[in-house]
Amino acid sequence: MKPTPAGWPRLSTALFYENANEAIAWLQAAFGFELKLRVDDADGSVRHSELRYGEAIIMVGEGAAGREPRFGVPMRSPLALGGANTQNLMLYVDDVDAHCARARAAGARIVMEPELHDYGPEYWADRSYGALDLDGHLWWFSQRMRG
Repeated sequence: MKPTPAGWPRLSTALFYENANEAIAWLQAAFGFELKLRVDDADGSVRHSELRYGEAIIMVGEGAAGREPRFGVPMRSPLALGGANTQNLMLYVDDVDAHCARARAAGARIVMEPELHDYGPEYWADRSYGALDLDGHLWWFSQRMRG
């Protein structure tokens, strides 16, 4: 397998929000992402963005119900779909309890409090929590405890 472009993981994802401007600021405050690139459309909406957390990359764009499809596909926030999620995201952090406290303080809805998930001595143990962001995307944050 050939290497990825410099600085890019093998897999990244794009998330769509009712208001991408607001979401970018919230993801930085609540989850600790850093904005690396932002390209605006003429109307001031976000055409493309790249946010990083360590080597992880997410792209954030507009996904309101009234937005025109891109590439023939409607891009939608869970808010535009009655809260439905077609994916969830998982991110390893250094201190899951501190991360959860930060997310909660910024308004994340914690759907599972931090707890240990031990898959046995031949596998691993992670301490994890689940949260919904401001538009209802489901996130899992984990800290490796053993493995």
